[in-house]
Amino acid sequence: MSASSEATVVLPADLHARPAGALVRAAAGFTSTVDILFDGRRVSARSVLGVMGLNARAGASVRVSAMGDDADAAVRAVVALLSTYE
Repeated sequence: MSASSEATVVLPADLHARPAGALVRAAAGFTSTVDILFDGRRVSARSVLGVMGLNARAGASVRVSAMGDDADAAVRAVVALLSTYE
């Protein structure tokens, strides 16, 4: 059976190339499928272009969702990265 987890984070910085790349590297370390939801759109956290294409700016709230055996850890890791990236 697989688990799912979700969390919301307010971005301290825009999701431009550097933080998007860091997010993709973090998500790639988990077996779970990790998605980022913003403004009615859902993209894979393993796609730099998808994450950047959200155009999420500093102060925006994004939702991190994961499904799989390590979903809780994946969401915690991605949220921690997004919460602290400047």
